[in-house]
Amino acid sequence: MSTASATLTGFDINRFPHLTRLPNHLKQFIVDQDWRHYTPIDHAVWRYIMRQAIRILKENAHGVYFEGLLNTGISLDAIPRIEDMNDILGRIGWGCVAVDGFIPPAAFMEYQAYRVLVIACDMRQIHHIEYTPAPDIVHEAAGHAPIIVDREYADYLQKFGEIGAKAMSSRKDFELYEAIRRLSILKEAPDTDQQEIESTEKLVLERQANLGAPSEMSRLSRLHWWTVEYGLIGDMENPKIYGAGLLSSIGEAVSCLGPEVKKLPYSLDAADYAFDITTKQPQLFVTRDFDQLMSVLEQFSETMAYRRGGSYGIEKAIECNNTATAEYSSGLQVSGIFSGMIPNGSEQPAYIQAKGPSALAYNYKELHGHDKKYHADGFGSPVGKLRGIAKPLENHSDSDLTELGITIGSPSKLAFESGVTVTGKLERIERRGGKIILMVFSNCSVTHGGQTLYKPEWGPYDMAVGERIVSVFNGAADKDAFDQIALVSKTRTIRTNHSERDYRLQAIYAHIRDIRDNKNGYEGLPSIRRNLTRDFPEDWLASLEILEILLEKKLSPDICAEIRSSLEQTARSHPELTKVITDGLALVG
Repeated sequence: MSTASATLTGFDINRFPHLTRLPNHLKQFIVDQDWRHYTPIDHAVWRYIMRQAIRILKENAHGVYFEGLLNTGISLDAIPRIEDMNDILGRIGWGCVAVDGFIPPAAFMEYQAYRVLVIACDMRQIHHIEYTPAPDIVHEAAGHAPIIVDREYADYLQKFGEIGAKAMSSRKDFELYEAIRRLSILKEAPDTDQQEIESTEKLVLERQANLGAPSEMSRLSRLHWWTVEYGLIGDMENPKIYGAGLLSSIGEAVSCLGPEVKKLPYSLDAADYAFDITTKQPQLFVTRDFDQLMSVLEQFSETMAYRRGGSYGIEKAIECNNTATAEYSSGLQVSGIFSGMIPNGSEQPAYIQAKGPSALAYNYKELHGHDKKYHADGFGSPVGKLRGIAKPLENHSDSDLTELGITIGSPSKLAFESGVTVTGKLERIERRGGKIILMVFSNCSVTHGGQTLYKPEWGPYDMAVGERIVSVFNGAADKDAFDQIALVSKTRTIRTNHSERDYRLQAIYAHIRDIRDNKNGYEGLPSIRRNLTRDFPEDWLASLEILEILLEKKLSPDICAEIRSSLEQTARSHPELTKVITDGLALVG
């Protein structure tokens, strides 16, 4: 898969305006849905889940859910195609892409900022028909997509994405994500060795315990989980479901509303509750309405480095030890891995320092000549006002600078309030938006107290200009120019290798589907049922589909009675199937 490719096999993103705007670092997560790999059993599982969801959620889901199912055109009978969903979602200003399983939270949220849903294109196995530990197309297409027809909620998702794209994350966050992703894959895959699952569960617990103080991204991911994925809305005593994880789980959609699951009023406190994506949740949060979601999100954003900036933001960037961006009040953006700062006894630093390849940008576009190659050894610069000068340096005109003895082509000395001193020949001034953003010196020395920060022999000195650091956020300002490739897991979801026996069972499901869709061939159903009983006695869903057709057409009452009796016996003898079979019989009547 190519990072910058606009065309995937069988899927041309150029057809969909919302997808063409995606930056390259997000395009790398896009995979082919390959709709043809879904088996007849996959489609039968989808159909069972969707029909049960309609029955169960009629009373339990937020009212907009059913409106969304209609408006997004999601079929109840067959797994949707990504192309078809894009055609329909485009009408409400959204799009979608297929991805491989659980992608990093930062990437997931940034897609939302572009009003694009990510669709994990795998289909859950029949033994996880009620609940899957891994994201799948039921969860994404039938859970997330319908709710976004509500404009207020859609705006919340987009805003969440914009904020999430700026949240600070750490290497430990990614390591925990990797472990959780692997566990979700192992739990969904058929015939996984139980010891491997247990060792991965242990790894998840170890990484959770050693995570340290949760990063901004970790805490924001919790808010996302307890709202977008597992949110309840309305009255505390009788809430409705709007979270996609609950809407797509026909098991949890019922159990989550019972007294055994604790209900808490939604607030900023939800960011303090960790979660496990591979199991059912012990508590859920109830929001009054979608407006409260935006209010809490705004409260959280006020605590973040991208809003607070200053020394606090630089400290967070240093802690995370990942590429981050510090934005000066002039608008200049410095991207790199921040390694240190000189405090100034106030909320603003005196000097900031990035190590290794760094770059400069303005308004999220890299400045010509200031890429990672040019600033390969890092970037450091003062912050603040000149000593004794009330006007911020970025607001000085050429005549203002001349009055201070600062002119291009002449030796100049800039003494900052913080004690940082810059001495050298001023070679160039760069302005954007009426402000000075950069001053370039030759033969330059930068000092603070007795410490030398820059020496003349190191070459030209590019001094960032700005009274304050107004924002510090995750990632490079111009991610594509910075060539910031998001961390993509090397662990892939596991595709089932089908046996000859599997293919024979799939052929039976396909035959049943043809009879139902084409409305003929009913006389063949008794023979199909006999073959099922003989060759696949453990299968229950195909028998349920045969019973449904026979009951609908008022055919073969004796065979209907035999199938019902057999299914009821299976439900009694296999407790893990009791609920799905009982619910299936209730559905067909």
